[in-house]
Amino acid sequence: MPEIGEVARIVHYIRKHLVGRTIKTCEAFTDDIVYGKVGCSSSAFQSHVVGRKVVAADRQGKYFYMLFDKAPHAVMHFGMTGWMKFDVEDSAYYKKAVVPEGGGGKEKKEEDWPPKYMKFLLKCEADGEREAVEAAFVDPRRLARIRLVDCEADEIRNHSPLKENGPDPVRDKQIVTVEWLSQLLKRKKVPVKALLLDQANISGVGNWVADEIMYQARLHPEQYSHTFSDEQIESLHKALMDVCTLAVETNADSSQFPETWLMKHRWNKGKKGAEANVLPNGEKIVHVTVGGRTSAIVPSVQKKTAAAAGDVGGDYGDGKPAKRGKRKAKAVEKEEDDGEEEVAKPATRRQRAAKKAKVEPESSEGEDEEVKKPAPKKAKGAKKAKVEPESSEEEVTVPTKKSSRSRKSTEVKAEDVQANGGAEDQDEVEKPAKTAKKAAPKKAGATVTTSSRKSARSKT
Repeated sequence: MPEIGEVARIVHYIRKHLVGRTIKTCEAFTDDIVYGKVGCSSSAFQSHVVGRKVVAADRQGKYFYMLFDKAPHAVMHFGMTGWMKFDVEDSAYYKKAVVPEGGGGKEKKEEDWPPKYMKFLLKCEADGEREAVEAAFVDPRRLARIRLVDCEADEIRNHSPLKENGPDPVRDKQIVTVEWLSQLLKRKKVPVKALLLDQANISGVGNWVADEIMYQARLHPEQYSHTFSDEQIESLHKALMDVCTLAVETNADSSQFPETWLMKHRWNKGKKGAEANVLPNGEKIVHVTVGGRTSAIVPSVQKKTAAAAGDVGGDYGDGKPAKRGKRKAKAVEKEEDDGEEEVAKPATRRQRAAKKAKVEPESSEGEDEEVKKPAPKKAKGAKKAKVEPESSEEEVTVPTKKSSRSRKSTEVKAEDVQANGGAEDQDEVEKPAKTAKKAAPKKAGATVTTSSRKSARSKT
């Protein structure tokens, strides 16, 4: 997705083609997500922008904005797949895909205009040396955000959503010092890459920028932020400032990046031979998952020197979850950048238990379900009690003094059990079963005692 350098690139084209010009027409297309999620609407955007003069354009991290001659001003975020295109120049920061024409091997080098997935289309007339221009904001996945912020132009960064984001490492170098970074790292207990990706901490660092920073600093992205030495923090700060500054100064033109940079070779995942994942010096590039994001590292130089996410239980270095304070910036980042951190969080203990206890969809009738369930212990005992009275009368050879009342009671209880079908009504079956079972041993014992006394008398 567009990160600090790519956003700087689009600001460059806005300044080149739109700043200083009056917008003649604006066609904004209805989208309840791109506009609506941030309290704006396509109709409000369109009605305000028409006739406005663009006086300036700038960015903070992954946000960028156009300042008009009259408030409110447009503040935008690209999300995962958003971009701005111009009909007079290709603004893409990657090699443009070639579209085959007619299937005959010919190549169509220019994209059809206007482009697909537009959210708005601006038109400006020719102005001096500059020809007429059209600019389109596009977003296939609808994760971008477009809004109007009503404030003075020079106060734009003191208003939402910009004020909830951390300082920009290029625009705010006086803030992002070694001391500031050291304090930030030590008060957190998260994998250092996760800290860099959190826009509430630092604005503009995305996936490839974070990986490049960690590689240049020779630090492992899984190591916990509070475990770094002063020397390591200085290396991290230097890499942060160098990578972000060069990305912005070159407008994310990767052809101007050093050949030794990780990002020049990290995209060859899965390729073999000469295109395998290796740096020019032969060092192997490995892909791991950190905070739900695919991360490229060079294990030979990026070694863990303290507790890391993959080495300890839980999500934090001390093995205990850190207290998460309420953070508006978290909510803003989730809303504005939903999808970037498409996070594959591990299931909680409660979620795993719920999944384990989940009942299979009903593919059979209730009768089948009852057959599959094992009979309760009480029901099994009831069945046993049903059989015992009959067999006891046939097999007992020792004379007993059973009263007719107890024998009759036992027979009636056995018939009740048979009438209940064994286990249909467990509550009713359970009581007679227990009674019969308890009474039998006592009476049996009494019978044995009586017979033994008779035997003794006969001998006498």
